[in-house]
Amino acid sequence: MSVKAFELVPAVERELLMGDKARINIECIECCGKHLYVGTNDCFIHHFLLEEHATTKGMLSYTVQKLLFKYLGLKKPVEALKAASALERIIVLCDATVSVIDMITLEPVPSGGAKIKGVAAFCVNENPVNGDPFCVEIGVLSARRRTVQIYMVYEDRVQLVKEVNTPEQPCAVSLDGYFLCLALSTQYMILNYSTGAAQDLFPYDSEERKPIVKRIGREEFLLAAPGGLGMFANAEGISQRAPVNWSESVMGAAVCFPYVVALDEGFVTIHSMLDQQLKQTLSFRDGHILQDFEGKVVLASTKAVYVLVPLPLERQIQELLAGHRVEEALALTEGARRNIPKDKFQILHRRILQQAGFIQFGQLQFLEAKEHFRTGQLDVRELISLYPLLLPASSSFARCHPALHGFADLNHLAQGDQDKVQRCKRFLITYLGEVRSTEGANGCREDVDTALLKLYAEQDHESLLDLLASPNACLLADSAPWLEKHHKYFALGLLYHYNGQDSAALQLWVRIVNGDLQDSTRSDLYEYIVDFLGFCSNPDLVWKYADWALQRDQTIGVQIFTRRPVGQDQVKEQKDQVNPDDVITYLGKHSQALLLYLEHLVLGRRIQKEKLHTHLAVQYTDRVLSLLSQSPPVDQQVSVARDKLQLLLRESSLYRVQLLLGELSIVNLFLERATLHGKLEEHDKALHILVHQLKDFPAAEAYCVWGSASRDPAYQQSLFHLLLGVYLDRDLPSSTVTGELEMAAVDLLNRHGEVFDAVRVLDLLPEGWSLQLLRPFLGRALRGSMHACRTSQVALGLARSENLQLQHDRLKQRRSPVLVSQKKGCVLCHNTFSEPDCVCLPGGVPVHTHCAAQRVEPSSSPGCDWLHLGGGGGHIR
Repeated sequence: MSVKAFELVPAVERELLMGDKARINIECIECCGKHLYVGTNDCFIHHFLLEEHATTKGMLSYTVQKLLFKYLGLKKPVEALKAASALERIIVLCDATVSVIDMITLEPVPSGGAKIKGVAAFCVNENPVNGDPFCVEIGVLSARRRTVQIYMVYEDRVQLVKEVNTPEQPCAVSLDGYFLCLALSTQYMILNYSTGAAQDLFPYDSEERKPIVKRIGREEFLLAAPGGLGMFANAEGISQRAPVNWSESVMGAAVCFPYVVALDEGFVTIHSMLDQQLKQTLSFRDGHILQDFEGKVVLASTKAVYVLVPLPLERQIQELLAGHRVEEALALTEGARRNIPKDKFQILHRRILQQAGFIQFGQLQFLEAKEHFRTGQLDVRELISLYPLLLPASSSFARCHPALHGFADLNHLAQGDQDKVQRCKRFLITYLGEVRSTEGANGCREDVDTALLKLYAEQDHESLLDLLASPNACLLADSAPWLEKHHKYFALGLLYHYNGQDSAALQLWVRIVNGDLQDSTRSDLYEYIVDFLGFCSNPDLVWKYADWALQRDQTIGVQIFTRRPVGQDQVKEQKDQVNPDDVITYLGKHSQALLLYLEHLVLGRRIQKEKLHTHLAVQYTDRVLSLLSQSPPVDQQVSVARDKLQLLLRESSLYRVQLLLGELSIVNLFLERATLHGKLEEHDKALHILVHQLKDFPAAEAYCVWGSASRDPAYQQSLFHLLLGVYLDRDLPSSTVTGELEMAAVDLLNRHGEVFDAVRVLDLLPEGWSLQLLRPFLGRALRGSMHACRTSQVALGLARSENLQLQHDRLKQRRSPVLVSQKKGCVLCHNTFSEPDCVCLPGGVPVHTHCAAQRVEPSSSPGCDWLHLGGGGGHIR
């Protein structure tokens, strides 16, 4: 697609150059800074001074001053001019002769050695290998031989340094370093004049078209190829760029990056090197010269000279963006990277990316827009500002100038299309959610989070609560009215809480639960408030709203206190805690909540305090009594309540037993009374209640197991014998004994026979009981007795064996003498031996007997015995 990249500006008009002489034509041109040199067909060289200045429209124009002209006196056209500014010389090709003239006076160099004859064409090496700054390297094509000659041009002389033969007559040449790019009569080739290595490129016909060999960069050339192609080739003969498709009649070419400029018979064409597309065409008749000089492209017809002025790169890019040609604008920007200073390019590149992002945003190409915004490091507030009222009122943001887009706001962009508006809002939600935790939000986090909150609230987005429940920078003054407007009262409470205003949050939530405000965000808001109060660090708020919560539901409301942390001492009041005693007092008017709280302290927290255990037991007792007093009592509720009471009575040892016995003495709660008697070690009373009043024999056996838990076997045996005695009480009527209790006793013996002393049991049993009835008990007792007997026999045998082994070891020690000496000391006291009596340590080390007696723990020889050697057991020397 087309773009206006250049403007053709006149530089030297015909009248200034030749006046009224119609036959004078321009043959060659050279430009060096502000100096322009023109060679004509009448053997004149004209010297002009070009001054450029900007017009009111921002374009360049030129004023020209003719400084000098010089006739060379050869009556031949001036074929080529090349400036050597370091030498202040002009290299001239005229009449097949290369000569050197002064750049200022245009006078020939006085020395006659500054000429080269028989020259068809020459070129200057823009990348010379010679490091001498006061000479110029040129490549010369011989008019009569198939050679290329390399000369060094000095101020007053030329010097031949190299001559290279070619397979065909060369007709055009360009030189870079050691590499010659040659147009021969039938083909192009690359020739290294230092090594002689040659690389054929591609064929062409020099009779059909004029060859073009143009150096465009370091070791890279532009060539006119068959088929109207402009081919690129490097020094290795490889094309690293796609060819440009220009016309068949191209007579000159130049590169002004990123464009290739070509001149044909009637037009100047401009192609992009980035995408090889034709970008601009300028009409230019009678043109026959196109050259570029240090980035300045100069054209000449036969009568006048023009400058092809490139439009500023940014202006070209803006024109592409104005036409929504985003990819071309980005490609042009990227292609200009190497020609622009790094800092300036980064600024330009970021701005172009941002503009491209807004263009694609306006076209609803959100993925592409997001990528350009990110890469271009867009200030996210530029995007937020498109959405009315999203930026906080306190924001100091002002849009970029010049503007990155032409939209006033989202309504202007959407033109009333509500679907488009909603799509844009959904995109902003996604984009802000991604960018808020990145560097892109640095310095504007408040604006980003506040805008995101407003969008969430407006769109009824599920992430609103997540935003407020996590670290955020939402501005309270700007966000609160917006949440109220959209009836997001629960979310507003979260915002209050995040800003440390828990009282305002609770007040709002309580109004929602009471029905004063309508917000269906959470159906379990009451439970949420209870949970919130359970972890609230402000005790005043806890007490303020606890009664409200308990009045609605004691079972749930008490969680305000049961979920609160308790210190190690359980009751010590800390800054963010409430005293359990105060809670118990407060809950006195809420019996169900009080019971649950006491259960939490005693059974949940395992607080070991007599007052709490007694209080819970009394509450359980009152609960049971209350249920029993109902008419009729609900059996299931009574059973559950009694189970709780019985479990506490069995498991706890901290409550006041006598107090509870007094409470239970007037009711028929026999199992509970039995448990309390057991706590007082009144087992006979407990078993009497269980056996004779409750007649619950399994409960009696379970009582014995419970009562003897964690006690020694003798205590357990005595408790079971006590139960057996209750069963076989001879003071009871004989009919009772021979009835239920007799069978209970038999079952007890048969189930727990290993606990009883069989001899004592046999003494207690009535004489009339048959052995068959007691067979399981007697069999178990007999097996137990035999097992005990045999076990003791085994233990006795092992002890005898150990004793025998020790006696054997002692005899061995006594058989071998232990030598003591007056020169050898005791290892315990370090004094010498004066008599043979000694004690031998393991390993045969002797010590004094009194030293051994004083030593309480023989730690110096663990695991070994002391051996006393007396009566001559030790021999002294």
